[in-house]
Amino acid sequence: MIKRMLPLLIGLSVCGAALAQDMPATAQSTTSTTTTVTTITWPAQPPTGGSTEDAVKTAIANAGYKEVKGLKFKDGVWRSEARGGNKKWVKLAVGPVNGKVYAADAPSKLNKDEISAKLANAGYQNVKDVKFDEGLWAAEAKTPHGNDVDLLVDPDDGSVVAKSHD
Repeated sequence: MIKRMLPLLIGLSVCGAALAQDMPATAQSTTSTTTTVTTITWPAQPPTGGSTEDAVKTAIANAGYKEVKGLKFKDGVWRSEARGGNKKWVKLAVGPVNGKVYAADAPSKLNKDEISAKLANAGYQNVKDVKFDEGLWAAEAKTPHGNDVDLLVDPDDGSVVAKSHD
């Protein structure tokens, strides 16, 4: 039985190796696809008239936090860590214009559908990828002029805290 199976197994091995070879260049497919990539960037600096670093530190202190560390403007908002009244470090985001402090572990008063509705009422279209992350809602949308933007949204009133540039 083994003598009969051995030639069959050798034949299958050779066929498998032959089929695993690449097709010759002349027979390869020449189909190509074009992908359009839209690059969206957050401003590197706070907006004109926005909160200064000192004003942000004051807002954080007024919100009851102490020992601010790592304060920097990133992804459209001021970000840092600060020690709260319970002496635990908390990640914070601070609105660049409104100066409101958003704790990463604070719950949202509004839900995903309410945020989407607020953005639609503000004129944004095709609102998608709405998610609550580190104290703020994040969403992708199109402006009334059709430009793609990323948005950071206040979890209490649904107002836009920061918007990217496309």
